[in-house]
Amino acid sequence: MNSFLTCIGFIFLSLTLSAQKQVPDIALKTLKKQNVQLANVLQEADYTVLSFWASWCAPCKRELNTISEVYEDWQKDYNMQLVAITIDDQRMLSKVPGIVSSNWWEYVVLSDAELALKNALNIATIPRTMIVDKDGNILYDHNGYKPGDELDLEAKLKALNQ
Repeated sequence: MNSFLTCIGFIFLSLTLSAQKQVPDIALKTLKKQNVQLANVLQEADYTVLSFWASWCAPCKRELNTISEVYEDWQKDYNMQLVAITIDDQRMLSKVPGIVSSNWWEYVVLSDAELALKNALNIATIPRTMIVDKDGNILYDHNGYKPGDELDLEAKLKALNQ
C-alpha cells in the first residue's frame, strides 16, 4: 500500500511540474528590426521580468516609468533584467523609440507586432507583467498596474533570490 501511495505521489508531482507554464521560444524584433529568439534573451540574467505594453497604454507607461527609478538597483540585487515587449502594430511601432528615449528606459525593448507571443500566452489585457527564469518558466504573472504593484514585484524577485 505504501509503495502504491508513493507511486501516486510521484505521478502527481510530475504532472504538477510538467503543468508549469512556460513562455514559448518565439522570434521577436528589436527596435532596429533585428530578429531575436526570446530563449536567448532569457539567458542574460537569472530572472527576466517581461512587461507587455503599448504606446497607447497609459498604465503600461506608468509601470515602466516607476520601475525605471529602481531598475539599476534591482539588476544588482536580484540579477534580473526587464524586457519590455511592445504589442504595438506596425503603424504605431514608429512611436516606440521616441517613448523609450524620452523616458530614459534602460530596458531591452522588443516588438511583438505580429502578436505571436501575446496570443501564445493568451494575454487579453495589458499591462501584463511576468517573472520568468532562464528556462522560460513563468514564476509570477500579474495583470494591470496600480501604484504599489512594483513593490509586490520586488518582493517576488527578493523571494526568488533567497
